[in-house]
Amino acid sequence: MKPFDPLQSSAQPSPPSSHGASRRKPSAASRVRRALLGAAAAAAGVLVWQVGAYAFGGAEPAVAIAAPKLDEPTTGARTETAVFAGGCFWGVQGVFQHVQGVTRAVSGYAGGTAKTADYETVSSGATGHAESVQVTFDPQQVSYGKLLQIYFSVAHNPTEVNRQGPDAGTQYRSAVFPMNDAQRRVAEAYIAQLDAAHAYGRPIATKVEKYTGFYAAEAYHQDFLTEHPTHPYIVVNDLPKVKDLKRLFPALYRDTPALVKTASAK
Repeated sequence: MKPFDPLQSSAQPSPPSSHGASRRKPSAASRVRRALLGAAAAAAGVLVWQVGAYAFGGAEPAVAIAAPKLDEPTTGARTETAVFAGGCFWGVQGVFQHVQGVTRAVSGYAGGTAKTADYETVSSGATGHAESVQVTFDPQQVSYGKLLQIYFSVAHNPTEVNRQGPDAGTQYRSAVFPMNDAQRRVAEAYIAQLDAAHAYGRPIATKVEKYTGFYAAEAYHQDFLTEHPTHPYIVVNDLPKVKDLKRLFPALYRDTPALVKTASAK
């Protein structure tokens, strides 16, 4: 499958609407993040952050877990894609961009339809979409099972239901969207393995959902961790994840991230 090019999208950020009373009210973090991003886009990328307007939560601690006992069979393929949802896509994208063997990691939406695949609408929590990351990787360098291990260990907390850290709503749920039967079997077996081992203090909430399409997010969401490393949300919630990746998976860590905008320029 050809990866989506988010830089070709005509979608532009829009200010939060005061209409639509039937929509579920977004979380405080979502409202702050959306409002600030709208201001950033309107100011041609100049971000104005009101530190203290919202008490950001800290990063979830990484958990050292065993590798999957079941992984995809080795083939001669050099390119494969996977889709993961684990809360705000800024951090999930940032983690996978630092994994050796990943050639592209795109922030976007999965679980809903193309009609509702934009940030403002997804933030309502009523579209079925989850903020997700489409990962393109070389299975000769890193397997799908190893990506799952990083996803469960570093990228997010798989025990939280319909939230991650300061962000709440179904759009922040923990879910994997297998691209084929092999990925589905590996994901389901790994969740069962981790639950049986009591790897976490609570049951894993991650759902294995049917893949119905991936829709790249707006360009201003791409490469956000790398482009805005001093943003309070990134500093508190996401940079620690990248450090944990380097600490727990040193053989797979890469200093230079696989950026969307760099790849699109080639």
